[in-house]
Amino acid sequence: MRIETDFFGTVEIPAEALYGIQSVRTKENLSFSKNILKDYPDYIQALAMVKKAAAMANYEAKIISLSIKEKIILACNALIDGKYTEHFIVDVYHGGGGIGINMNINEVVANLSNDMNGTYAPVHPIEHVNASQSTADACHTAIRLALVSGYKRLDEEIQYLSQILSRKTVQFMPITTISRTCLQDASRILLGQKFSGFEAVIKRRHQKLQASINELLTINLGGTVIGKGDGASEDYKQIVIKKLQEVTQLPIRRRENLFDAAQNIDDLAEVSKQLCLFATALLKMAKDLRLLSSGPEAGFAEISLPAIQAGSSFFPGKINPVMPETIIQCCSEIIGIERVVQTAFEHGELDLNVFENFAGVHILDGFYMLSNCLKSFTHLCLVGIQANEQRCLELSNTRIPKICDLKDKVGYSEATKLLKQQSLEKWED
Repeated sequence: MRIETDFFGTVEIPAEALYGIQSVRTKENLSFSKNILKDYPDYIQALAMVKKAAAMANYEAKIISLSIKEKIILACNALIDGKYTEHFIVDVYHGGGGIGINMNINEVVANLSNDMNGTYAPVHPIEHVNASQSTADACHTAIRLALVSGYKRLDEEIQYLSQILSRKTVQFMPITTISRTCLQDASRILLGQKFSGFEAVIKRRHQKLQASINELLTINLGGTVIGKGDGASEDYKQIVIKKLQEVTQLPIRRRENLFDAAQNIDDLAEVSKQLCLFATALLKMAKDLRLLSSGPEAGFAEISLPAIQAGSSFFPGKINPVMPETIIQCCSEIIGIERVVQTAFEHGELDLNVFENFAGVHILDGFYMLSNCLKSFTHLCLVGIQANEQRCLELSNTRIPKICDLKDKVGYSEATKLLKQQSLEKWED
């Protein structure tokens, strides 16, 4: 063990630990969930990129020496490569605007820079790793970079989902079936037309979600706590965005009003809103697939979903729509996340929203859940959906579709009279 001391006393820390006393205090005092920073590699890598860019800018601004800069960069590179994640021990949900997360990265980088000697010399977590920054701009920037990175996998799954929906639209276009309004029989429709509606809404919501993600590349690094940039030199402020562009290879730009950036997280709220709208569209589609496949004998049975596992421990041979039901639950989680993020936006008071990190991590969770769920849904369900052509034909020739045909010939009023007076067989004659 080693001993570290701060204003509040001393703490024993495992000798091999890269984290330090501030991380331990956050873990002991503020943990309440099972969501630990080590389980968010995108966030850790983004934090390391911010610290690396800051070190590069601080060196050029003559804030730190060449030796300190090089040590910090080596440590950050190791974290960017995915190493040492087990040393990120803080609960991602904690008070203080994310200070525990910022101190965890600062301490790990410092200890890596100092060959894990626990002395914080020559590299100090605050004086050097956190130089010219505060939690408010370092974590603000990193959570947005993490979201941009975390979205990539979801984006790939959405693109594949859209491709399969497009194929199904074409595949099912020759098949005539029945439409329904108010859950009651309506006119004839092509099965492919039903699927074209699914395809269109998914593509539209995907575009809107992508646009909201692009806005996250506008960040506040250099604004320090409330947007004034206190504690950061003018030279550093002029350099640091360019350095972050170099490190991330992303078209990052500084927020026009840094006071706004400190106070408001509406960009995160917009991502959450668009993610929620996407999930709502997906949920509606999953519900429709569940209805259209109901049966197989006493339901709609217009389509068949792939059978991937037993559906019941009681009914032999029963197959349930487990993938649509899984999607419905996942999307319900996303809808709940949207409310959490909106609440975090609402609770920002005065000059700093200290719940920004809370909102961002929830969105990361949403990306992760939806990526996993979409992959299973598309591969195990959507790809293998088949049309029951005979059933579709049967439904398309039931009473209401025929009434619609008759109305086109004799008018609405006359069709209504015939409906009351004659049998369907006589209409056909």
